[in-house]
Amino acid sequence: MPDLIPALLTLYIPLIGWISLGWVLGRLLPKGASAKLGQFIFWIGLPVSIVAFLYRADLSGWILIAPVTAWVAIAVGAAFAWVWIDLGVGDERLRAMSKGLDDRAPDTGLVLQNSDWSRATQGSFLLAMMVGNTGYMGFPVVLGLVGPDYFAWALFYDLLGTFLGVYGVGVILAAKYGTVGRGQSVKLSEKILKNPAVWSLGFGLLLRLVNLPEIAETSLRSCAWVIVNLALVLIGMQLSQLTSLRKLKQALPCLGIKMVLVPLVVGTGLMFFGVTGQTQLALVLQMGMPPAFATVVFAEAYGLDRELAVTTLVFGCLALLILLPVWVLLFGVMT
Repeated sequence: MPDLIPALLTLYIPLIGWISLGWVLGRLLPKGASAKLGQFIFWIGLPVSIVAFLYRADLSGWILIAPVTAWVAIAVGAAFAWVWIDLGVGDERLRAMSKGLDDRAPDTGLVLQNSDWSRATQGSFLLAMMVGNTGYMGFPVVLGLVGPDYFAWALFYDLLGTFLGVYGVGVILAAKYGTVGRGQSVKLSEKILKNPAVWSLGFGLLLRLVNLPEIAETSLRSCAWVIVNLALVLIGMQLSQLTSLRKLKQALPCLGIKMVLVPLVVGTGLMFFGVTGQTQLALVLQMGMPPAFATVVFAEAYGLDRELAVTTLVFGCLALLILLPVWVLLFGVMT
């Protein structure tokens, strides 16, 4: 694919550049700076970007396949993750019994003391596998490699797939496996209604019925690209505040499932439903996003394995740079 290298360079230079700038700023600025920038992007920046890119996005075809794909990816990933966790726990039991440390019959509900697969670790493993950074990271990548025409597919994947997964299944898993916050409850309907991205989705769909002046559309699109770059800066600032990367034994298989196995299996399956070309690539890229920062937030709030959450997040961002050309070569048609 002759256009692959120029396209990747066009994406990687700003991607690495803005994230690196954010990392430097995160080290220099007060700790609260990233939180304030995050609030600005969440309440103002992201809605503006959604409206801008949705205005000319291609909504033809079965676009609801996007959130369905997200949920299928979550289910497939969870199945693979459960198998891996079960193998890990079972292997620990066998080794313990062979050493005479536990002469009792194996119990499927038992997790050995000082296990590498404690309940907190299992929770973080499952959460990191299912919650991808399909917004702040996914949107710039899809826009850069696939183009604004297919932004709606990435948006529907994020809002109706990842977002609902985080505050639906994600909260249930965190509460089940966590050591604190068991009594906390999250009203999914309230979270949805308070999310400005949902409101901007509706407004953006209505705005498509209006013919904006060229200068207004150009200004709106320029503002949206500024927000995209600010989102990358925010990722760098958040990465600069992370420490302790000591859970590679669990993080690597988690990322293998999340960022390699699931996109490969589900992405290939899309072809049997007539989803090919750039639409398929947009969905595969979203499936292959690294774990979101929400995994670290949930780990802290519910007493999950924070070290595993941080390790998967950092190495996931690095793995993304290696995997992007793979997905483009396998599934893509360059713009």
